[in-house]
Amino acid sequence: MNSFTWKASIGAVALTALLTACSVPLPLVGAVGTANPQSQVEAVIQKANQEQQQAFSQNNSQLMSDTATASYYQQLAQDNTQMQSGGVKSIQLINLQWGQVTVNGNTAQAATQETWRTTFTDGTVDQSTAQNAYTLVNQNGSWLIQSDTQRRSNVAKASQPTAPITTPPTITQNSSANWAGYAATGGTFTAVSGTWTIPQSASGTGADATWVGIGGVKSSDLIQAGTQEVASGGDVQYQAWIETLPQASQQVPLVVNPGDSVSVTLNEQSSGQWLITIKNNTTGQTYSATETYTSSESSAEWIEEAPSGGRSVLPLDNFGTLTFSAGSTVENGKTVSMSGANAQPINMIDGARQPVALPSSLSNNGDSFTVSRTAASSSSEPVPGTGRGVGNPTGVTPAFGAGSKS
Repeated sequence: MNSFTWKASIGAVALTALLTACSVPLPLVGAVGTANPQSQVEAVIQKANQEQQQAFSQNNSQLMSDTATASYYQQLAQDNTQMQSGGVKSIQLINLQWGQVTVNGNTAQAATQETWRTTFTDGTVDQSTAQNAYTLVNQNGSWLIQSDTQRRSNVAKASQPTAPITTPPTITQNSSANWAGYAATGGTFTAVSGTWTIPQSASGTGADATWVGIGGVKSSDLIQAGTQEVASGGDVQYQAWIETLPQASQQVPLVVNPGDSVSVTLNEQSSGQWLITIKNNTTGQTYSATETYTSSESSAEWIEEAPSGGRSVLPLDNFGTLTFSAGSTVENGKTVSMSGANAQPINMIDGARQPVALPSSLSNNGDSFTVSRTAASSSSEPVPGTGRGVGNPTGVTPAFGAGSKS
């Protein structure tokens, strides 16, 4: 889920000030002429970031169409729509730092480090920094962005919380801004499975995603599948989905509702061929598909996540306590439980390093655990994490925000 949606409007004066403050004068964008191609590529990216802010502010996705290919434009429009439905009031690019920019004929690659500030309708603010890897193509003499893979840092070590919480636990485990659950590393993982009951969202605005996956802890690749809930203005949507970073997540045609028991399995049948099965145990309905995906096979995960939406991690809804059961993986060719794979817990923490969602210890048989939501906010300048996008991706995310669900 890298890879968590939104809407608001700011006045024309405020918008002009915003764009002036967070941008630099742009060279001519578009036609390839005597200007340095690298400068043209940088100008397109700068303009695209400005246009995304303006498009979100004015609720007019068409403003982003002149700097993006048709497919990438559709993804951007989807990102803004998701943010609008998820409680975002405004987005703002705070800082952009350039990495390497390379041009090879009609294609180009550009690396940036971008810091975006997201303000939510409830007044909370999320400010996060991500590494962006842009791919551009030259079409009819104009540079257009074809893709943007965003990467926040993966699982980071946490310090003790700096502020008290209702029931302050000791954080000695790995922690993340948007993951809570268990992950196994140190082997080659070619299958993963788990079962859970879809929680009932108790939040007015927010989201949560429950999934199992392969990769993403120590690598930028991640194949995952699960369920999610997105709540906005009293309306809650429940979905089943599949995501293969850096591609956008895809909703699958399987009806799921709160209280339904769901089992998900990812199994590599042959090199790069993954059979994904999502079964609604309550209704008896099953979705199955084969995905072609190159995986590092470097980790297996059982995760409850605060998904990403567009440029930020969404507020985590109040899902209560979620139980994972029947957790297993194929490590080095052998089927083992989570404890057999030496899976380690991950705490979700907010920007003040307060626990937001906490996993329990593994059960005696090593294949079950719970994740419990705390009273802490999840949208106050979170530490970096791997995220998935709500209906998108990284992604993350997405934004990997990977995610990344980047």
